[in-house]
Amino acid sequence: MWRDSVLMAAKDLRVEMRSRVATNQVAPFAVLVLVLFAFALDPDRGVLQRASAGLFWVAVLFSALLAVQRSFALEASDGARDGLRLSGLDPAAVFIGKSAAVALQLLALEVVLGVGVVVLYSTSLRGPLLLLATCLVATLGLASAGTVYGALAAGLRVRETLLPLLLLPVLAPVLLAATRASEAALAGVPGEGWPWLRLLAAFAVCYTAFGVAAFGTLLEEA
Repeated sequence: MWRDSVLMAAKDLRVEMRSRVATNQVAPFAVLVLVLFAFALDPDRGVLQRASAGLFWVAVLFSALLAVQRSFALEASDGARDGLRLSGLDPAAVFIGKSAAVALQLLALEVVLGVGVVVLYSTSLRGPLLLLATCLVATLGLASAGTVYGALAAGLRVRETLLPLLLLPVLAPVLLAATRASEAALAGVPGEGWPWLRLLAAFAVCYTAFGVAAFGTLLEEA
């Protein structure tokens, strides 16, 4: 299963490296979201600094939607999805591979957005251990849930508009927990963030376990 997962993740990452959609479209979009927040909120009143954690994760969430849609758009033409079903790859491995590819893209994007938050919002990165753990666990939750619902919406004609409607309510707890944990880290009180990180880990484990168990059925139905 792990060999199949590596093959699947490597395939998606190679396609992204060759197309450069993530670097030429998703990353500029995410940075533009941060810039628009900077214009919309008054930096003189310290609003940006207080809201920097939430704005960061909102930008990541929007980018995750684009990354998930792109992940399943790769198999949308030329019967590639049928070829994937007939390839003999373990469905759980396909889920793990596609989730890993999305997660790696999001982690790279989060580094760029973290620099953007520091530069645009004048935010100091305190609590690095909690921030790192929050990014890793939240990214796992975003990628796992996104892959599950991406497969669910992949076979529909209105998948571009339906996916956000299905995915955003499911990711609301992840967004909330990640924001609260990041706020605690940035405020220099990481002890208040670890309970939120445990909640975040619980959601990530649930989404991953459900995806491993149900992805084969979702792939067939799609």
